[in-house]
Amino acid sequence: MAQAEVLPGAHRPPGRVADPCIMVIFGGAGDLTRRKLIPALYNLAKADLLSRELAILGIAHSPMSDDEFRTKLSEDIRNYAGSQIDSKLWDWFKERIYYVKGDFEDQNIYAALKSTLAKLDQEHSTHGNYFFYLATAPNFFGPIVEHLASAGLMDEKDGYWRRVIVEKPFGHDLESAKALNQQLLKVAKEHQIYRIDHYLGKETVQNILAFRFANGIFEPIWNRRYIDHVQISVAETVGVEQRGSYYDHAGALRDMVPNHIMQLISLTSMEPPVSFDANAVRDEQAKVLHAIQPLSSEEVLTRSVRGQYGPGIESGQRVPGYRTEPDVPPDSRTETFVAMKLAIDNWRWADVPFYLRTGKRLAAQNTHIVIQFRRAPFVLFRDTAVENLMPNQLVLHIQPEEGISLQFAAKVPGPIMRLGAVDMNFEYADYFGTQPSTGYERLLHDCMIGDATLFQRADMVEAGWCVVSPALDVWKALPPRNFPNYSSGSWGPREADELLERDGRHWRNFEK
Repeated sequence: MAQAEVLPGAHRPPGRVADPCIMVIFGGAGDLTRRKLIPALYNLAKADLLSRELAILGIAHSPMSDDEFRTKLSEDIRNYAGSQIDSKLWDWFKERIYYVKGDFEDQNIYAALKSTLAKLDQEHSTHGNYFFYLATAPNFFGPIVEHLASAGLMDEKDGYWRRVIVEKPFGHDLESAKALNQQLLKVAKEHQIYRIDHYLGKETVQNILAFRFANGIFEPIWNRRYIDHVQISVAETVGVEQRGSYYDHAGALRDMVPNHIMQLISLTSMEPPVSFDANAVRDEQAKVLHAIQPLSSEEVLTRSVRGQYGPGIESGQRVPGYRTEPDVPPDSRTETFVAMKLAIDNWRWADVPFYLRTGKRLAAQNTHIVIQFRRAPFVLFRDTAVENLMPNQLVLHIQPEEGISLQFAAKVPGPIMRLGAVDMNFEYADYFGTQPSTGYERLLHDCMIGDATLFQRADMVEAGWCVVSPALDVWKALPPRNFPNYSSGSWGPREADELLERDGRHWRNFEK
């Protein structure tokens, strides 16, 4: 194969340049496109990871010409790319952007799309490779893929590929997730379907596998013999903002747990795969997800907590409660906070609880995984001033700062034996510098080279829904009596703290 030519303003990467292709964005006029997808593609071009044989086609309901679409994106890119725009590179990039007005449910638009793609394929030599990004409402996922298949746009032959990226939410419960999987798999093969989770585009999430399996000192103690428990927290300071109508039908449990948090659990707890082949990694993730014990109806009442934020103080400003947010009913029963205690029923993790929590309007924006090790025996310190030994904690910081820290005990200087907690901290920015990122660069590039490692498979999606289904059923049958039950700017309802305190443990909080 000929050496790829470096793009104007780009830098030669160590990695593989993406295949020639056309990216078709259903919902091309929306926020996701301008805030995340186009900036991510531009950042890939700047890193010289995009093929020169590329085109981008947006489809949406809004009437717009190609030039109007390009002008709109040219204004947005400066706000969302995360770095100064190289004018020559952007000029090259925007010449490959096109737009089509269309109704996603109109079958005629797919015939027109097919001819448009054939034309762009000739103009930009994209070798017949297309991938379709569904940045749309979930009710369009199945119909769009069915229409694409009917138009022959999912057919793979003569060496070219066709793929589709499906945004979340992938179903709203187990039955709907199964139905959507069946609908897609009737017209497309599993290897063509990329169920995206943008959390997996974060460096620290990807680094979990490297950290565990590339370092000989951690994997031998990554088990029930040495680890006391695991905490996974996804805390947000923002409220529902302008997503009230969507969020009130979803809630924190559906919005975060079956996808984001299940991915974090599976990467943290999976067995070593035989290779980094996509299916080898996802086989091990699926095994762990299937090993999580679903809660019984009685356990839902004692091992899960739901909450809804009321008014409070955030960053020194008074903020409203959830029930007074735009498009939210004044008597809404939707949860904005979830905490759960889960158990993985396998040899490595038996009797090691996994605590998870996620919520809006909390005290700090912070996503992290805490691995707490068992306490050392106290015998040696019985005749000293040390009253108890603190457990070691390994923390994987995912956002806003990405890094890893290890907390351990050290002797406080002086004639008396006293211990203090110290941290060894590693931050990506300090060691490797920073690169502009929207969180989608790696995922879009992986789709363009056919690497599905960081995308969910059908069985993984369904296993995640199996875990949360009992809570959804119980919470539907027993409406909450005390909402709102935590103030904005706090760490959630008191019951979430009690969930760990009953076991003699407590949450690790990271303040601003």
